Amino acid sequence: MTRLSRALGIALTPKAEKYFERRPYPPGEHGRARRRNDSDYSVRLKEKQRLRAQYGIREAQMLKTYKEANRLPGLTGETMVELLEMRLDALVLRSGFARTMAQARQFVVHRHITVDGQRVDRPSFRVKEGQTIQVHERSASMDPFQVAAAGGHKDVLPATPGYLNVNLEGLQATLLRAPKREEVPITCDVQLVVEFYSR
Repeated sequence: MTRLSRALGIALTPKAEKYFERRPYPPGEHGRARRRNDSDYSVRLKEKQRLRAQYGIREAQMLKTYKEANRLPGLTGETMVELLEMRLDALVLRSGFARTMAQARQFVVHRHITVDGQRVDRPSFRVKEGQTIQVHERSASMDPFQVAAAGGHKDVLPATPGYLNVNLEGLQATLLRAPKREEVPITCDVQLVVEFYSR
């Protein structure tokens, strides 16, 4: 993950951020060499890969999200980010229950997370406005969740976005409304991603 972070120019995990400070250049023997000007295609490809890496999803899922966003009203790029952000694994991370997207996904797959009281084990599950996500009561006593409930991830996570109402001690969060692009803590020029897929 640290190698991928350096290749994409963004820190994908707290650990990668530390590496980044020491080696702020791409990996490999030519990492420090001056880069030639990238083609339009490679610039758009890299931006798409950056967005994909921040959500840790497969290309098929990314393409499916783009196609859905393209059918909906509004700006395709912004709608795409909204849809990605309403994934259950993304909201588990934004709520502060997990330290990284990979950990958030693992919590969901291992059935530690409920939506409106029902266990959900699909990271791609789309949470609707007004729905509440919570750590299952049987899981809440586990060490990772106790660390989260005590605010143990605040040093590495951005502030809770306005579309979530989080009760961290209770390991509970409600999606108040659809996220807006400017509130979502990701690094990406979404217009370039749209241009990549619409070529």
